[in-house]
Amino acid sequence: MEESLLAKTGKTLEHWMKTLKQQPLEKHGQMVAYLKTEHGFTHGFANFVALKALKADAGSADDADLVAVQYEKKPDLKPIYELLNKKIVALGKDIEVAPKKASVSYRVKRQFVLIQPTTKTRIDVGLKFNDRPTAGRLETSGPFGTMCTHRVQITNKTQVDKELIALIKAAYLEAK
Repeated sequence: MEESLLAKTGKTLEHWMKTLKQQPLEKHGQMVAYLKTEHGFTHGFANFVALKALKADAGSADDADLVAVQYEKKPDLKPIYELLNKKIVALGKDIEVAPKKASVSYRVKRQFVLIQPTTKTRIDVGLKFNDRPTAGRLETSGPFGTMCTHRVQITNKTQVDKELIALIKAAYLEAK
């Protein structure tokens, strides 16, 4: 994310953190709004810089560390996550990857997919669609609430198939 920020803005994370500190902004939402309004940031980059500036736990942790903690007690699921991540980021250069404490979010203009190791044996792939009926593997959102409209449960790498990738690509295209 930090490398992408530099590539998109031509300025480093440190520059943007200093820029925020020069403003009378104390709250995360204020910082995000400022970066979006005054500097044309996407929500993902504005959120990233604000979290770093505030030294928020999730924002201060390295992305790889956040993912490692998610799979620390679920090592059998890590190869599934890695395959999903590889397939998702290959969909487009405009995709922002945002690891959190319990999941990894993928966004363009909005979040379109979320990967969460829900149990020791299952990853839930949350998808955000505007209007799509549930069918087959595509269920209601389950544990995600309004963050995602649907989910697909994955228990092994073979389930990361053409059908699932087509669903993820459809959610990606809707989010653009």
